Amino acid sequence: MLVMQDIQSISGFQKFLAPAKINLFLHITGQRADGYHLLQTVFRLLDLYDNIYLKPTQTINIKRVNNIASVPEAQDLCVRAAKLLQQHTDCQQGVEIYVEKNIPMGGGLGGGSSDAATVLLALNRLWKLNLNRTELQALGLKLGADVPFFIFGTNAWAEGVGERLQSINLRDAYYVILNPNVHVSTAQIFANKQLTKNTISKTMLTFLGVANSSASNSVAGNINAEFTNQLEKIVCSEYPPVSTCLLWLKQFGDARMSGSGASVFLEVANEKIALDICNQKPEEMQGFVAKGLNQHPLNLES
Repeated sequence: MLVMQDIQSISGFQKFLAPAKINLFLHITGQRADGYHLLQTVFRLLDLYDNIYLKPTQTINIKRVNNIASVPEAQDLCVRAAKLLQQHTDCQQGVEIYVEKNIPMGGGLGGGSSDAATVLLALNRLWKLNLNRTELQALGLKLGADVPFFIFGTNAWAEGVGERLQSINLRDAYYVILNPNVHVSTAQIFANKQLTKNTISKTMLTFLGVANSSASNSVAGNINAEFTNQLEKIVCSEYPPVSTCLLWLKQFGDARMSGSGASVFLEVANEKIALDICNQKPEEMQGFVAKGLNQHPLNLES
């Protein structure tokens, strides 16, 4: 297996960025007959990245060349994405993949989904397949509900299972993100009988009106009780470390959980405020500051 210092010096590998995301809110509006939950959310891209190194080959082999703890190669979404794209297009080329993880795993920040999307976007170019964004999003949905968003290319209002996307303009903001050292079972949370699954649908216009009216000199995104994360209460009751981090961060503003957890975040107006808050966190808490992005580094125009 290769190690990071090898990648930097081996010709043929190209580096591609896979950004993290947060969910500014998350509502469950229904459930399909196949069990998938219908939702509304706003996805926001962050400048925290996994690094994906790809080396196209002239064989049909697809191989990850480094180890990732607790992620067998066959289950790695990067490998699965490459194989899916290869099969869909009957491509006769292959690729070697090196994944450098920086996004906390299992934290509700979309790392695995983003990695898969970056592989699809990058290999579409490297293999010269010329699929458009809509085709790539359809492929991405087969890998996971969040993958189409990362292919979409910009911050998005999302509905359905997360695949119906509209571009949304969000103001510049920084985020204090705390990552409790727990792995939340998304399936377990969605199966909880206390989960509300019939929330009345909101509109993107209403969200923007509420978000924009709540700006202040210190907190940029106090979205208030009209837009919440409906999984948050259940996750906090079943995973005390999430509750601990959230309660600590709430002393500074409208902190909330991202996705199905475990990460929690607070949106603020500038980097100084974010760093000041993050520097006050207890030593046992893992945390960092990230800036919101307007578009994916590999944004497609088509």
